[in-house]
Amino acid sequence: MDTHQIIIKPIEEVAKYKRTLIPAHISEMYALKPMYENITSADTIRNGVIAFRDFLYLFFDRLIEKGQLYAKPPRKPTGMDDYPFLHYITNILVEIGYNGKLSENEDILVVTKIPICMATIDENGKKKGAKIPAYGLVESLRFLELCGFNFVDINLDVKLLDISEAQPLKVSYPNNSILLVGLKALAIADIERRKGRAYWNDHYLLRCNYKMLKVKETDIIDELRDFLDPLSEKVQSFALKLHQRYTKKGLTCTLSILDDTSFSYANISDRNKNLSARKKYQKRIWAFSNSIRNGYNLFVKSTKTEKYADVIERFPPSLRKKIEDGYGCYRKLGRERCQADCQGIRLPLDESILDIADDIEIWIDNEIPHILK
Repeated sequence: MDTHQIIIKPIEEVAKYKRTLIPAHISEMYALKPMYENITSADTIRNGVIAFRDFLYLFFDRLIEKGQLYAKPPRKPTGMDDYPFLHYITNILVEIGYNGKLSENEDILVVTKIPICMATIDENGKKKGAKIPAYGLVESLRFLELCGFNFVDINLDVKLLDISEAQPLKVSYPNNSILLVGLKALAIADIERRKGRAYWNDHYLLRCNYKMLKVKETDIIDELRDFLDPLSEKVQSFALKLHQRYTKKGLTCTLSILDDTSFSYANISDRNKNLSARKKYQKRIWAFSNSIRNGYNLFVKSTKTEKYADVIERFPPSLRKKIEDGYGCYRKLGRERCQADCQGIRLPLDESILDIADDIEIWIDNEIPHILK
């Protein structure tokens, strides 16, 4: 068996997971960054964002129902949710929003270019193909039409579509045209976020990450509440209590959005306060995480358990065994395919964790003093 092989999840499972990443609660009262003031009124933008969020629920519902007809896995996937179709449709939406000009009534986006779907000439005069192939464009537009978009005067019954022949492209969303305003604002924010980054997640738009539009940075506790929203109230209370306990003890909480979403807790000195989120994550002692691989989990990356072995002996057998087994790369341990257990000792963040809630606090309480030395 090839232990390096990545087993991609069915598209309906990917859609169900990504649907949980959409913010359930979006404030209608937040100040926008000045760069969005020339789009339209602030109230219209905020309502447009909510309309786009509601569209995303429909988008993922359609993926669950019909995604297998559109989204095909690549021959060599790089991740469990690596569907080129999702990359195509996300980036096409971003470019429609970014390059589109709102009509006077704000019910149509007029798009004169979608660079990602067009061939280019480099500085040496060499022609380079479009980043999104013609079949990817037509499939994406068909699916968006299935979700309520309308593309005026375009024949989507063809196998391949040359976007240069369809310009200007007029895009509407008849069911709720204010969505186009939300799309434009979010697309501008997405393009701005990508600038100067060696790595970026091109599925930000599918999360409806409206917080990128805000003047004031969202408090980490509010980010955590949004993250925990799909979980039961008791599990949410446990997680929030843990957050408050260890931030009061001086640990820094950092939000990271890469292939998974993580809230990591680390001892960050004053001289390291400006480290990137990735670097802070690498210094974590423990973290909350939600991923396509394992769902919601609490990870503890304990390295000093030999210093308090007598404490661990008093834990319930199931927890004690997990700690004794430790963590590390599954491939190097010769077990099975990668389970992301290099992240730490994994505890499912569900009702089962409530039975060992006190033990988890005792465990981390005993780990921290040895880390801080």
